[in-house]
Amino acid sequence: MNQILEQMPIVVSSLNIGFIQTLKLFFVTLIGAFPLGLVIAFGSMSHFRPLSCFSRLLVWIIRGTPLMIQLLIIYYFPGLVLNNPIWGGGEAGRFLAASVSFILNYACYFSEIYRGGIQGVPAGQEEAGLVLGMTKSQIFFKVTLLQMIKRIVPPMSNEIITLVKDTSLARIIALQEIIWAGQAFMKGSNGISGAVWPLFFTAVYYLIFNGILTVLLGRLEKKLDYFR
Repeated sequence: MNQILEQMPIVVSSLNIGFIQTLKLFFVTLIGAFPLGLVIAFGSMSHFRPLSCFSRLLVWIIRGTPLMIQLLIIYYFPGLVLNNPIWGGGEAGRFLAASVSFILNYACYFSEIYRGGIQGVPAGQEEAGLVLGMTKSQIFFKVTLLQMIKRIVPPMSNEIITLVKDTSLARIIALQEIIWAGQAFMKGSNGISGAVWPLFFTAVYYLIFNGILTVLLGRLEKKLDYFR
C-alpha cells in the first residue's frame, strides 16, 4: 500500500498527459464528424444516383468494418503499400491519422442518425412552408433542423459516449492516449515496472468524463422538450 501511495503522483501525472491526448482526439472527432456526417447524409438522400450510391457504399463499408482495422489501414497503407508515409512517424502524425480515422468512422454513423431524423419530420410541414412562401433552405433551417435535433439527441448521446471509450483504440497505432499511459507502467515507465493498478485506474477517468457528458446531454435533451 505504501508503494502505491509513493507511485501515485508519478502515475497520475502520466495519466493526465495521456488523458489530455484522449480529450483532444475526442473533441477533434466531434468537430469534424458533426458537419461531415450531415454532408454524407445529404449525399445518401440525394436524387443524383451516383452520389447517393457512393455515399451509401461508403457508409456500408465504414459501418461494416472494425474501427481498429480502419485505423491500421489509414495509418500504414500509404507508407507500406504506396511508399508514401504521409503521416510521418512522430506523435503528431499518429494523432492526425487517428483523427482522420475517427472523423470518417463517426461521420458515417452520424449520417445515418441525421438521415433518420430528417426523414422522420412529416413531409406536410415542408409543404406548409412552401405554401407560406418559405424557400427550401429556410424550411430546412427553421423547421426541419430544429425538429431533427430533438429526434437525434438520444442516439447521438449514445454515439458520443461510445466515442469516449473508442478513443482507447488509437493505441493500436501507438498513439499515447490514457490506456497507453496506464499500460506503460506494466512494461516499465518512469522507474515503475510490473504495476497493474495504473491500467485499472484509467477506468476512473472514463467514468468521470462519461458521467459529466451524461449529465450535460441529459440537460440538453430536457431543454428540447418543447418540441414534443
